[in-house]
Amino acid sequence: MNAAPAFHAGEQALQARVGVQAQMAQIGPRVLRDHMPEQHREFFGLLPFLVVGSVDAQGQPWASVLAGAPGFVTSPDPTHLRIRAHALPHDPLQHTLHEGAPVGLLGIQPHTRRRNRMNGTARLRDDGLLVEVGQSFGNCPKYIQAREPAWVPTADVSTVVHQGPTLDEDSRALIRAADTFFVATAHPEAAHAHEPRHGVDVSHRGGAPGFVKVDGERLTVPDFAGNLFFNTLGNIALNPMAGLLFIDFERGQRLYVAARASLVWDGAELAAFQGAERLLRLDVTQAVRVLGGLPLQWGTAERSAHLAHMGTWPSR
Repeated sequence: MNAAPAFHAGEQALQARVGVQAQMAQIGPRVLRDHMPEQHREFFGLLPFLVVGSVDAQGQPWASVLAGAPGFVTSPDPTHLRIRAHALPHDPLQHTLHEGAPVGLLGIQPHTRRRNRMNGTARLRDDGLLVEVGQSFGNCPKYIQAREPAWVPTADVSTVVHQGPTLDEDSRALIRAADTFFVATAHPEAAHAHEPRHGVDVSHRGGAPGFVKVDGERLTVPDFAGNLFFNTLGNIALNPMAGLLFIDFERGQRLYVAARASLVWDGAELAAFQGAERLLRLDVTQAVRVLGGLPLQWGTAERSAHLAHMGTWPSR
């Protein structure tokens, strides 16, 4: 009996479109593991935060953040990650986590540009959760802005300053200034998946400030050359719902966005952004902006060298 392919149909379709499907079929089984290698297990233990992807009862993906003193994440064995933290106030994770929930995890150390990803199944614990590995893999360090995070316990009161089906002007300003955001996506069968590749994914997107174009409720993001896994875009090819998390690194705001996503493969708008291989278009359906309550402080950003030859959106 042949083993199941490492990539699902949406990922394979995009790999085929750019001419790398056969190559990735060979690479996938070697790099997409059902366990964490020792260096990944040690890496997660160094982090003061994790990015988490989850889905709500309507199947909408959300991107969230969990934070704690380094060591709040441990790995008791190669197939489990123990997270001793609870959802932040007003984070969607308060409503999406349940016993057996599918989750995607991104461990990222911005100042060293290391990141590792995994997806799996959550088991609830009194002090947090235990995640059983579905897929575990390393990730491309390109486009990460090198700013160092530090866990700082905070007594700040969290306040929802905007919530609704549209962005407010302060949220648009936050997005326009962003050099980083996180995006959660999910396979259509994620809530009942029996295949690890049919899970939830959360990933990083980075660029020079202004790389996310804002037109009312539409966000347009250049998609640059990466590892060719197409985890995010492959999910979108099958399920157009996405969840975004923007963090205001100076003021500690969190902006959670739900959107419908689509891909743009050609045309004048794509040609206008040097270095973009395609565009990710996101039409906002819900937004929640929270002030306070994030127990992290961030150092000054050092721009990724890979952005030196990337363009900017034409001024209007």
